[in-house]
This record gives sequence, structure tokens and C-alpha cells, in this order.
Amino acid sequence: MYIVGVNGVELFLLGRTLMKIGEDALPEPPGGSARYAGSARLVLIVASDIAAHPDTAVGEIAARTGLPQSQVSSAVTRLKEAGSVRTAPDPADRRRVLVRQNPDESSRVARVRAAGVEDALVAALGSDDPQRLDEVLRALEVLARHLMPPSAP
Repeated sequence: MYIVGVNGVELFLLGRTLMKIGEDALPEPPGGSARYAGSARLVLIVASDIAAHPDTAVGEIAARTGLPQSQVSSAVTRLKEAGSVRTAPDPADRRRVLVRQNPDESSRVARVRAAGVEDALVAALGSDDPQRLDEVLRALEVLARHLMPPSAP
């Protein structure tokens, strides 16, 4: 399938731009730390994979994301400490640990999930034109409806 006027490189670059806008829309990290350093972005990637694949093992997350298993393990630990995920032994193989989203989200997780994107979009667009902002928001809603996993954060 060919998207008229958009090639693979442009789609990749658009994805990177959208990731930056999403990062800018997130609330400040706790403790006054630097704004979502590389390790925090890895945590967001892992959280997204867990949302799309509940009851999954760290090795499976590493295989799907292409991240080293040690980084995935660290990300899962951070997500567990934040109250975003729960872990449990795999009933089929008690040596493995399965990870899933925590249905009881912490206040921090609730703030992150509730963060609006309007201010970050205005900054990225370089304009606060309501018509332009509405057009982009509607386009993002269409993309999310068709491309986001059903249980994504």
C-alpha cells in the first residue's frame, strides 16, 4: 500500500516528531530530574509494549522492542515502583515472571495518562490558530483509532 505524498522515510520522521511532541506533553518527572532522559523514553516504550501485550515476559518484551533484556528488566522495575505495572509468576513456568498493566493506577500514572497535548502541539505548530490545532487533533484521533493497541495507555 502506498500513501500518496508520504514515503517510508517521511513516515519515520513524522513518527519521531510525534514522539517528541508526546514527550513534551508529559508532566515533569518527579524529583526535578532532567526532562525524560533516554532511560525514561525506554520506560515509555516498555510500558507501551506491556499495554499491547498483557501477561508478557521480559524476554518477550525485549524481542518485540529490540531492547536489551537488562534494559527491559530495569524499565519494568521502574514501572512497578511507579505503580504502573504488576508482576506475577507464570503459572506454566514458575521461573518466568509475567508483566501486566496495573488496573489500579497510581496518582502519577493518572497524571501522565491524563496529560493533554494541546500546548505541546501549539509549540510544535508554531501557532495557536484554533482551526489548525483542531485539524491536527482530529488527524491524531483518526490515527489513534486505527493504529493504537486497544489497551494502550
